[in-house]
Amino acid sequence: MNRLLACVATLLLSTATLAQMPKMDDLLKGAGALGKVPGAASGVDDKTGAAGIKEALAVGTENAVKSLAKPDGYFGNDAVKILMPKDIQRVADAAKMAGYQKQVDEFVLSMNRAAEAAAPQAAKYFGDAIRAMSVDDVRGILSGGDSAATDFFRKNTGEKLYAAFKPVVSKKVGEVGATKAYTELMGKAGGLSSMLGKGKSVDLDDYVTNKALDGLFATVAVEEKKIRTNPAARTTDLLKTVFGK
Repeated sequence: MNRLLACVATLLLSTATLAQMPKMDDLLKGAGALGKVPGAASGVDDKTGAAGIKEALAVGTENAVKSLAKPDGYFGNDAVKILMPKDIQRVADAAKMAGYQKQVDEFVLSMNRAAEAAAPQAAKYFGDAIRAMSVDDVRGILSGGDSAATDFFRKNTGEKLYAAFKPVVSKKVGEVGATKAYTELMGKAGGLSSMLGKGKSVDLDDYVTNKALDGLFATVAVEEKKIRTNPAARTTDLLKTVFGK
């Protein structure tokens, strides 16, 4: 149990912070309501133990968001990079063979730029979920599998994040030229667009939003598993107090 506590305490820790993340003092308000935190270091009171877990999750999600919100956060990471929609993959392949590689590349890049612009929205919703954590939530994360914290965030923020991401994606898709790139690609492909089949269409806003969220939770899950198996150093006084130095 102590090892799991240490893993949660160091989940995705790094020195960077994200301006959109709620302030730590705000996150820790009412932390004592969680009650006794199982497995905390001896001599640590309930409020401090609960606060330590909240801080660990807050810092962790903060850094997960930051890693995707930076330039090339999605585009430069093969694990989460948003690729061509399957419905038009054959058209894109044919377009590349016909000499329109540039149009295909610009379309893919623009989708990823839209996702990177939306990523900071997640910080607020992760913060809200942490504030609302119950003692059962804490226990579930501590005793759960490698992705227990990720599953908690997906369950408690998934729908809200979709609603928050989509308007940003929709706006950015236009600004970065995703719609234009898509239209140009299909125009260059000409008759090849018939490969889509009758009734086939691509809702770029919905596609990019869903892929952006898939990448967000995938990033959190990978980092969570890594920390659970290879705990990092505790970097704040509160974490050292709660989980030991």
